Amino acid sequence: MSKKIAIVSLGYFWFPCESGPSRFYQIATTFVKNGYEVEVITTDFQHFKKIPRDKGTILSQGYPFKITFIETMPYKKNIDPRRVISNRLAEKKVRAYLSAHMDDYDAVYVSIPANNIAAAVTTICKEHDVPCVVDIEDLWPEAMSMVIKSAAVRKVLLQSFFKDAETTYANCSGVIGTSEDYTARAFQYKKRQIPSSTVYVGCNLEDFDEGVREFREEVKKLRGEFWVSYAGSISTSYDIRTLLLAAQDLLTSHPEIRVQILGTGSQKDELESFAKENKISNVTFWGFTAYPKMAAVLDQSDLVINSFIKGAPQSIVNKVGDYLASGKAMINTLENPEFCRLVENNRVGINVPPENKNALAHAIVSLENDEARRAEMGRNARRLAENDFNRESSYQRIVDLTEQCIENKK
Repeated sequence: MSKKIAIVSLGYFWFPCESGPSRFYQIATTFVKNGYEVEVITTDFQHFKKIPRDKGTILSQGYPFKITFIETMPYKKNIDPRRVISNRLAEKKVRAYLSAHMDDYDAVYVSIPANNIAAAVTTICKEHDVPCVVDIEDLWPEAMSMVIKSAAVRKVLLQSFFKDAETTYANCSGVIGTSEDYTARAFQYKKRQIPSSTVYVGCNLEDFDEGVREFREEVKKLRGEFWVSYAGSISTSYDIRTLLLAAQDLLTSHPEIRVQILGTGSQKDELESFAKENKISNVTFWGFTAYPKMAAVLDQSDLVINSFIKGAPQSIVNKVGDYLASGKAMINTLENPEFCRLVENNRVGINVPPENKNALAHAIVSLENDEARRAEMGRNARRLAENDFNRESSYQRIVDLTEQCIENKK
């Protein structure tokens, strides 16, 4: 008799027919391949694009698992009071649904954030003695501290986020972190002897390579151009402004250098206007770019850039798997020690100080002028992607840990 698992992810689950396969889609299909009956519990609102979901199209695709949509209130930005309200309303519906169906599951797998939903899910699982594995995608409230500058305001507004995080980590049966830092966070204030593992977000190399093959001819790169590419969110923690300023400084001296910015977010329109007003003509904003075409752009690039502001709380972020899969040298401005060590120890790129346009421009020119070094870093990057960031193999550890939690219950 097959085991049954519910995968609860409201903000991080999207489907191949929407924006390409997400981490949680891959997790779901990995459980299916291991013989599980899977139910995906997600939202009728797509967080990534901030639009209502086309449920009919999704359900018509014949995905190999049951899909349950939780109705939620829409919101317009990542940092938005309506998002908090939306999550609170969704929490009540998730709580009610799970309470009525908990006997159906041998285990539950839940993403955090949103903290309140993860806290509710782990609490219900503990009450029903059903193993629950929490997948740490981001650190709330730590990441929010970048936006709320006042310590007094942070203490008041973020107290509930901290409480929900601690409830989640106290009640769960196992922990998957998307970086070593994130895994360790679950045990920072309460030491527990439960299964835990770090499984990078990574990417599906087969999907990445298929995107390259499909769209390579569509991506037009002029002879002699040198592309420096960023792919991801254009919002608070990501330092696109310094990248624009570095591009501006290189405009006359290195006209062949072209900066490609793929993605969207709360600061996209503002930064695009900034580039136009300052005549930074060597920058192209692609806007939202579907995953297959994004892969082709990275493949055509000469450098990729992991660009963050000072003090950004992120660790091994989602886009890293795609950067490594591209086989291109990386410039990194994220200060996180774990990620800096990954860049240095695997010789996949160079770390430069954040918010320093001169250091960034120097790094770009230095790597442009050293083709052999760039090529070696690119080979190392692809090797690292194949060994540690390929979801097809690495996500089996998630299933193995969940199996351990189920066995521990017996």
